Amino acid sequence: MNILITGSAGFIGFHLSKKYLDSNHSVFGVDNMNDYYSVKLKEDRNLILGKYDNYSFYNNDINEAQQLNSIIEKVNPDLIVHLAAQAGVRYSIDNPKVFVKDNIEAFVTLLEACKKNDVKNLIYASSSSVYGDSNQFPLSESHRTDSPLSLYGASKKCNEIMAYVYHNLFDLNTIGLRFFTVYGPWGRPDMALYKFADCIRMGTSLPVYNKGKHERSFTYIDDIVDCIYKLAKTNFFSSKNNCINKVFNIGGSSPTNLMDYIQTLEKHMNKKAIIKFLPFQMGDVEKTDADISLLESEVNYKPSTDIDNGIKAFVDWYKAYYACKD
Repeated sequence: MNILITGSAGFIGFHLSKKYLDSNHSVFGVDNMNDYYSVKLKEDRNLILGKYDNYSFYNNDINEAQQLNSIIEKVNPDLIVHLAAQAGVRYSIDNPKVFVKDNIEAFVTLLEACKKNDVKNLIYASSSSVYGDSNQFPLSESHRTDSPLSLYGASKKCNEIMAYVYHNLFDLNTIGLRFFTVYGPWGRPDMALYKFADCIRMGTSLPVYNKGKHERSFTYIDDIVDCIYKLAKTNFFSSKNNCINKVFNIGGSSPTNLMDYIQTLEKHMNKKAIIKFLPFQMGDVEKTDADISLLESEVNYKPSTDIDNGIKAFVDWYKAYYACKD
């Protein structure tokens, strides 16, 4: 297949691109390489992808409709996986217009490009943030998602609604994936695990909000990409299913306490953290717990990487990348 992946130099986009490339599909990556976090990290990911003969990269912003249409017309993709977005729950509180532009307006631009170029199959990233501070656990796709606590969460809910509109009006097959705290090698430096590792390595205090009482459905990156790969190979996108519009939770098998998460990181870094407990932070939620039964019934999704092995894999990569000493 020809696969177009937006955000291909990002964390999930990089791993998914590599999965498809290793399986001999042609991948066409689109990324604007913005400086929200280390551009070098994105460039290093992209250098790995660039070693594949079946990878083509476009340094473009999907907000630029003319350029995006030109790429899609040239590529003629069988599937678009849309992972490009402005991330960061806390960042969205201080920078709301960025999220409107990069998460909402850009998604409309992409949907219009799908319509114009007769692209029929779209998988896109949503987020567990759409659930807000719901206390119904585990969080199910059938639960209400009209009370997000951040503009980031609101932008992802908006994406789900817009995907339904284009599915309904223009027969676009869409699958939205509500990601639950993805972690692993080549992760984002603004995510908790990476920030915690930085603090431990440099011997600085590690901020722990809500006095460490958070719980999360942490999801290892390989489980994410394996599931997306399975979804695209199923009969979802075949004519016998007609036109589909679905949203799935994609999370870990069970929630993990934040302090247990930190202790596992300390073990694999062989160094204690300097903990600084802080109060609850605006826009945050105390717990996430993903109901993954729907995805399990559709593609037999079963997260196979536990927290201990997942954090070890991250630390092994982290130490090698920064040439750290034990």
